[in-house]
Amino acid sequence: MSLMSSLYIGVSGLQTSNNALNTTAHNMSNLDTQGYTRQQVAQGTRNYLTQARYADKNWIQTGLGVNYTRTRQERDWILDKNYRREAGRTAFYDVSAVSLEEIEYILGESNEGHEFSEALTGENGLWVAVQELAKNPTLSVNQDLFVTKAYEFITKARAVYNSLCDYQDNMNKTVKIDVDNINAYAQEIESLNRAIMRVEGGPEHANDLRDRRNYLLDELAKIGYITYAEDTSGYVSVQFEGVDLVKGGLVNEMCLYTDPKTGFYTPYWKMLANFDKYDADGKPIITEENIERAKVFNLTQKISSVYNTDIGSLKSTLFARGDHRATYDEINDINTDGEYEEGWYNVHISQSLVMNTQAEFDQLIHHIVTKINDILADAADRATMLNPDSNYLRDEDGNPYQLFQLMVDEHQGKPETGWTVRNILINTELRQNPSLLTFRLDEHSEDNETMEALKKAFEEAIYTLNPNVTTPVCFKDYYKNLVAQLANTGSVFRAVQENQTVATDALLSAREQIVGVSSDEELTNMIMYQNAYNASSRYINVISEMLDHLLSTLGR
Repeated sequence: MSLMSSLYIGVSGLQTSNNALNTTAHNMSNLDTQGYTRQQVAQGTRNYLTQARYADKNWIQTGLGVNYTRTRQERDWILDKNYRREAGRTAFYDVSAVSLEEIEYILGESNEGHEFSEALTGENGLWVAVQELAKNPTLSVNQDLFVTKAYEFITKARAVYNSLCDYQDNMNKTVKIDVDNINAYAQEIESLNRAIMRVEGGPEHANDLRDRRNYLLDELAKIGYITYAEDTSGYVSVQFEGVDLVKGGLVNEMCLYTDPKTGFYTPYWKMLANFDKYDADGKPIITEENIERAKVFNLTQKISSVYNTDIGSLKSTLFARGDHRATYDEINDINTDGEYEEGWYNVHISQSLVMNTQAEFDQLIHHIVTKINDILADAADRATMLNPDSNYLRDEDGNPYQLFQLMVDEHQGKPETGWTVRNILINTELRQNPSLLTFRLDEHSEDNETMEALKKAFEEAIYTLNPNVTTPVCFKDYYKNLVAQLANTGSVFRAVQENQTVATDALLSAREQIVGVSSDEELTNMIMYQNAYNASSRYINVISEMLDHLLSTLGR
């Protein structure tokens, strides 16, 4: 090879080292860029120049220098897949743990809560008022205390239940935010797919565009269970919960159906919905029947890590929120239409953190309210049996006094059905004049039988939290067991959450060792490439001096 041709070997070294230095500087400048993947220059030898061939000896070949092949991203496909799955699972249990903490707060387990237990069994609660009343039932002070504490009890109970409903509404807003993010991520992934295919159709590599797409896949994986695959052109197809989200240049939009009664959102796939009716403007009329087969999630499925049904913050939010406001009837397998449906509680209520709490809490209030009313009605009936003309514990119309009453429907003008916590009020007449509950029989003796019945009502262990709990409890212990049940569930979720966080952090750390930028490593590479650049420069200087010497000598 001539000395003049040898200059190109040095030039190849200069060019490749210069590209490597630029790539290293690019890595350093993006040290703190979110989602950035470390880039590395791939180098290879250029083709050799064959100068002579011998049958019985090696060929005489001369190297032509280094060749810059590509700037590649340093990623591990398996780590990406495992991290995204576990990050989604962590997000699922994060939402569950936070939901339980919020429910515990609402129930008054913190100093700032409603402190419902105080209204029921505390020093100034309803149970203490019943005990004081039993000591001297004819004393007006005790009668007033009984009615007042009953009023405080039902007021705080309604506040607790309404707060649970408000929390459902807050989670409902989160559902919309997550769905909007899913659609936005899908649209951007589709745009990035097109841009990557356009860039990589030539000699370049769209590394920075791929970084953004990988970041979006990370974020999407936290919201729900995703699978994805990249074809030879660089296009990534994405499935969300087993349905195509991005594929073939199209995005399957996720929409929201709004329940007309509760306002709760139900995510569904627009392409899978069956619209058969349209309004005057040509827009589809959406009903629950239209989207039945298009729903994104099946909230009746069992939560299990084996089947990957415990992945994604959106699913966890939907499970925690539930699909309606639960009542005591549903614990007895009475569905929302008021009909018995075997297994309704276990399928539709028990897996929802908020709905299960609503149902069990409402059951406690229902039992207490109806039991006290029944005791007062029985007392009036006993007095009437002894004396048909008796007005004991009866109003002007001859009806037994009821401490609790149902709210009147403002639209229909009649009492609402069902003794649920949101439908109960204190009897206005008794609230204004508690002494109407005289508890003095017609023969002027104290009604001790009714007092014993009231105390027994609070101490009789005949109630269970739900069909899956066999241990009976009394009113005094019911609420404690409800809170203890939440605490146990919370400890389980927190333990799973902590384990998941450890697993996810370990995968993230392993992935960061590959995709992350290390300033120390990059500085080492910079020194190495700079020395390589200097070596190539010196090589060129040597060749140049040799040529200069030959030309100077021959010129004489």
